[in-house]
Amino acid sequence: MSRRPAHAALAALLLGVLLAGCGSEPSTPEPLVIMTPAQTMNTVSNPHIRDTTSFLKQASAAFAKQRAGAPVQPEVKTFNHVDEMQAVTGSLGTAQAPDILFGAFFNLIGYIDMGRAVPLDDVLDPALRADLDPQALDTASREGRVYLLPFLSMQNILIYNKELFRRCGLEDYIGTGREIQDWSLPQWQHILDTLAAKLPHGIYPLALFAKNNDGDTHILTYLRAFGGTIFDSDGNFDFQAPETVKALAWLQEGVRRGWFPPHPENLEMKDCAALFANGQLAIFMFSNVNRALAPHLDEYGFVNYPGTVATAFYIGFAVFDNGDPARVKAAKDFLAYLYSHDEWRDLSAGNIPASKRSLARYRDRIALIDEFERNAVNVVNFTNKSPNWQGRRDSFRSVFWPNINKLLALRITPEQCAADLDRACNAALERGRKELRLHP
Repeated sequence: MSRRPAHAALAALLLGVLLAGCGSEPSTPEPLVIMTPAQTMNTVSNPHIRDTTSFLKQASAAFAKQRAGAPVQPEVKTFNHVDEMQAVTGSLGTAQAPDILFGAFFNLIGYIDMGRAVPLDDVLDPALRADLDPQALDTASREGRVYLLPFLSMQNILIYNKELFRRCGLEDYIGTGREIQDWSLPQWQHILDTLAAKLPHGIYPLALFAKNNDGDTHILTYLRAFGGTIFDSDGNFDFQAPETVKALAWLQEGVRRGWFPPHPENLEMKDCAALFANGQLAIFMFSNVNRALAPHLDEYGFVNYPGTVATAFYIGFAVFDNGDPARVKAAKDFLAYLYSHDEWRDLSAGNIPASKRSLARYRDRIALIDEFERNAVNVVNFTNKSPNWQGRRDSFRSVFWPNINKLLALRITPEQCAADLDRACNAALERGRKELRLHP
């Protein structure tokens, strides 16, 4: 039997020690890119968290610190709402592409239909599935699989400044307590005409803005004022329905009658929010996300959109497949961690939590929660689960607002606007249907 020389055995031993040592060294952390629009958060469980960026930075850092598997290095990137397509779609195919995107479902659904968002049923263990709002999970689903995890929702109504109403002799329209009121269309016209005539110079009746896609959902809600549904029985857009044309004419007439700040086609949401916060706007849009605009709720009243309509936004998470299974797993692990820890999941309270446990724990601290629940019967599904809503240059959100911009600038008639909307929006819808593909 042959024997290896002693020096050969020693060399083999040293090599084994070196290899073992290399194996024990920590590997380079895996990047985990998390994107979110710049968005305030009205949290009641932790008042130090005031926006989505700080929430996600703190939660992802805590996740990375405790993760038992391969180390991760989270990076939270924030973009303005109107820059989402550039930030998200523009980064796809690069190292800066998001692994996780936090945002409104009506935007995230576009990434499902593009095949970018991965199914998350493996994150939804039975306990978590039972804890989350079933309607939100249904909105997050395609063909029986869940692609988005709901975190919170918000109901969108309108808020009005009681003092400005009193100054204009509109006391009879002020509600009691925090009820969500309904005014008939003749009452709306009387209120807006009275405000336009009696408010001091530089103070305006009602928010409207169409400089970009920031106001599209807001305007879609107004377009139901006369009973229009926006969609026909086949799910196509039908802006030329008589009720919707009437609503378009109502908005354009409001420009002429002084219902809105001058040149609403050049305004953004932030412009109207600043006016309302400064007492220069009588009626603005409201949900718990902009609760800070009304620090003393008793000074304000609440009302549905004309036509007794409200909307609801679900907000939560999508995980993107960027070709790296390790990053997909890290993203899913982060969501499983976040939803299993009260500290992070409860940050949804302040708005309406998707988690039943978080809602039960903080219910008595969520403004208007009883009123919102009673008003849920007036909430409409403004997207109708339409594909190609957001995410591309030819999406619904890209082609809708330019036509409203022209309407409010008095450059086209309501009939022309309706025809242009049907043509552009149905083309976007058809492209979405033809190119629909889900992640395998």
